[in-house]
Amino acid sequence: MRQRSPVDRVHNPHRRLLWRICLALMLCLMVGPVLAAPRPLILVMGDSLSAAYGIERQDGWVSLLTDRLAGKARVVNASISGETTAGGKTRLPELLRQHDPDIVLLELGGNDGLRGLPPAQMRSNLADMIEASQASGAEVALLGIDIPPNYGQAYREAFTGVFTALAERYEIPLLPFMLDDVALHDELMQDDGIHPTAAAQPQILDNVWPVLAPLLENSGAELAERQG
Repeated sequence: MRQRSPVDRVHNPHRRLLWRICLALMLCLMVGPVLAAPRPLILVMGDSLSAAYGIERQDGWVSLLTDRLAGKARVVNASISGETTAGGKTRLPELLRQHDPDIVLLELGGNDGLRGLPPAQMRSNLADMIEASQASGAEVALLGIDIPPNYGQAYREAFTGVFTALAERYEIPLLPFMLDDVALHDELMQDDGIHPTAAAQPQILDNVWPVLAPLLENSGAELAERQG
């Protein structure tokens, strides 16, 4: 069998072209994953206020958030109507394991208040959820809520005080009242007086955005000054 000379191997134009193509493909495979940074993932743990109760799901503020992010971050909405802090505490570990979120938005407590459950119990459940989220490597923000005045001023102050105390203790962002500029406008509330209408959802998102945006930027999302 005739052996190819070094000259044949070096100067064969087809072989050199094939080698260059293979080298380019290898570089693309090695460099591509480094350049493509993963998008931050937001996990929303909420109740009916985040589960679009009484309206189309695509009209809810969490769906509007997905639209506003325009692919710069992913959103998992794990909200369930009627959820309490106890239920959220039970579900959270598996959700953290499954999704490994960068940011956790805790929007729970409203149903605890409406049921007259002890604020100390709500505080303990939320504290456990904050600690579990932080232990998984996620940043956390609290989305607070208020309850009607007929529950009594003492209970109401103890209830809302839970969110403030937890935000201070864990040094996390707090939205004191998620339904600001919504709850007192009858045209933005459903007939039950508790749940906002579809028309109120953009305002709710605007309330949440100043709390969420810095966390997204910390997680590497490049956001415009004003989205949506």
